[in-house]
Amino acid sequence: MTGATDIDLTVEPPDSPDALWCLDQYFAELNRRFEAGFNPSLGSPPTMSDYAPPQGAFIIARRNGHPVGCGALSRLDVSACEVKRVWISPDVRGIGVASRIMDWLEALALKLGYRRVRLDTNEALSEARRLYLKRGYREITAYNDNPYAHFWFEKELSQ
Repeated sequence: MTGATDIDLTVEPPDSPDALWCLDQYFAELNRRFEAGFNPSLGSPPTMSDYAPPQGAFIIARRNGHPVGCGALSRLDVSACEVKRVWISPDVRGIGVASRIMDWLEALALKLGYRRVRLDTNEALSEARRLYLKRGYREITAYNDNPYAHFWFEKELSQ
């Protein structure tokens, strides 16, 4: 049995071909899973440049050179960032890829000078909510106007 150890993670531009492919897969899945569908332009979505250094980051997970997941950071303020666009291909779910991506995102957040991470999720993504709670995120009041969010979370980072 293989696990998340055979997954390679890299930070790369959010407009790379693999990043764009992952985002297309992510948006298509949300459109299928959300009761009223999904339109990525609603609300106040971050721009691609928000996912780029020096204030953000975009991570690609690959297995055998093929993209199987992604995740991003974008700046909220001088001390806080937001985790966005965490997506894992269905064929590698359940082996720890999301946890590895979250580990990298949290480590990058610290490296970029952030002390707090926030995120939101939709009620249809129960597995994401379980992951965030397991990782020590606590539910908070809404910090954004994301029309698809039902739950908001925050985690204080420590070095």
